[in-house]
Amino acid sequence: MPGNRPKTVVHLELHTGDPGTACDFYAGLCGWRAERVDVGATSYLALVLGGGVGGGVVECGVERPIWLPYVGVTDVAAETELARELGASVLLEPREGPTGWRSVVSARAAGQVAFWQAKG
Repeated sequence: MPGNRPKTVVHLELHTGDPGTACDFYAGLCGWRAERVDVGATSYLALVLGGGVGGGVVECGVERPIWLPYVGVTDVAAETELARELGASVLLEPREGPTGWRSVVSARAAGQVAFWQAKG
């Protein structure tokens, strides 16, 4: 059953309008280096955060930079539905990507969180 055990953050993703400056800042502050990863016709800036948590930087038109935690789950659809039942809005319905499935939910007092279900 979803929601009945503590879940682990497996990835942190920064959404920003200026990924180059953001990457420079975090490289100087935390030693996190960005690596461009080609994914199909697009690319992604992966961050090496250390400690077993992956990271990335996405360029998008946000009002201010925000960090989006990805939580590892075994059933992304069930977790998304549970979030909806608990009052969250679903910003991204479960979607399959090259390496797994993800969704994004948002609750007014709790912010945004993404669910991640790896393939395999």
